[in-house]
Amino acid sequence: MSDELKRAKHQAIHLLSLRDHSRKELADKVTRQHEVSDSELDGLLDELEASGYLSDQRYAEMFMRSSLIRGHGPMKITYALRNKGVDDELVREAFDSSDTDWLEHARYQREKKFGEEIPEDFKERARQSRFLAGRGFYIDTINAVFHEEC
Repeated sequence: MSDELKRAKHQAIHLLSLRDHSRKELADKVTRQHEVSDSELDGLLDELEASGYLSDQRYAEMFMRSSLIRGHGPMKITYALRNKGVDDELVREAFDSSDTDWLEHARYQREKKFGEEIPEDFKERARQSRFLAGRGFYIDTINAVFHEEC
């Protein structure tokens, strides 16, 4: 093992000790600082996965939990996980394991920001709808927040 690869491994383990990373995210960070070949990098990442230090599944579940705490909706979470290189199947598994009621989550986010009363004014409804859309909720869910009786 070359010295550069040893330093890359040390950095990768250090980054993983701080928080979980996706495989793609970790590869990007390591290659920014260390010049290792693609095959060396793949071997290093495979070794970290085999030892349990690196797991896209665990990363997706952690990311899902933290995104829910921040009030993000399913579109925003899915987009972010895909950008981090997480496989679509693992994204679906993370959503399934979260068992989130997205309508209730959207309703809570709206009430937290704007209060319990549903506005009658079209402009205010549009403003609140844009807020929820920016959080990453689907339009069907947003419409249900305003049209469903509690």
